[in-house]
Amino acid sequence: MFLLGAGLVLALLAAGGLFAVTQQFSDRMHRYDGVFDIDPSTRPVQGEGQTFLLVGTDTRSPDPTTGTEATASDWVPGAQRSDVIMLVNVADDGSRASVVSIPRDSWVPIPGHGTSKINAAYSWGGPSLLVQTVEALTRVRVDHFAVIDFAGFAQMTDAAGGIDVNVGQASNFGGVAVPAGPQHLDGAHALSYVRERKSLPGGDFDRVRRQQNALRALATSAISSGTLSSPTRAYGLADSLVTWVGVDDTFSASDLRSFVWGLRDLRASNIDFLTAPVAGTGMEGAASVVYLDADRATELWFAVNTDGVPAWVDSHPSAALPAVPR
Repeated sequence: MFLLGAGLVLALLAAGGLFAVTQQFSDRMHRYDGVFDIDPSTRPVQGEGQTFLLVGTDTRSPDPTTGTEATASDWVPGAQRSDVIMLVNVADDGSRASVVSIPRDSWVPIPGHGTSKINAAYSWGGPSLLVQTVEALTRVRVDHFAVIDFAGFAQMTDAAGGIDVNVGQASNFGGVAVPAGPQHLDGAHALSYVRERKSLPGGDFDRVRRQQNALRALATSAISSGTLSSPTRAYGLADSLVTWVGVDDTFSASDLRSFVWGLRDLRASNIDFLTAPVAGTGMEGAASVVYLDADRATELWFAVNTDGVPAWVDSHPSAALPAVPR
């Protein structure tokens, strides 16, 4: 969830020595082999900008399963599903970005497995099958993959000094209460905030908005609350990010340098947060699923591919993340 925040932090650190800093962090990143061992003929053509598939896993493990600090397996077939699925597209000039969440229960074709919930793709075939599924669904080419689990999310929030969010509705997950209103959340409370769904009127849709709100809060904090103006805090957050986030094996040190340098002018206000358009919900056997709106989604994916998301948001203002999600 925090690759944009990582880029913003690293961009500051790299200002005085881009090669040395990014090389150091790149060398420490945990990488997943074979993510893009995919038949080229099945993949979409390259669109505008650079696109990352960001995944948060719901292992329920108290131990880290992603990044260099993993003490539990980072992917066990059938044991993990992708709780958070986000497509992040950064414009070629780095001035704008979009984050589009795909609800985990979206009922979609999974290559070689028929139709099922999209989060089953990660369970059945790991990062590579999820990339194939998302590319087939969106026709947006994924350039890189990144993953974090909930243990890492909490640790990174603490490393950032917490996040400031305006909570639309009080909630309680796992005995950790999050009151309504403006809140400063540490890692444990931020984790409770982004995992709760049962008490929220919109269920999983509200949880998706909370996840986006947490990412928006980190980006805003990194830019405006002193993290980027303090080399010590910036280095600490960047160190935590590379410790807890895993990336695909094609994400080289030069890719990292290019990425963070491109983000030097990005501002939180220029990041659009959206959810893939939904037609409704229903049942497939005993499973509750989400049906995506094919027509509106096609328009959105085209916008992602052509650097047209701001115009799409102007035409669909209700699709944007509200200032105070539930």
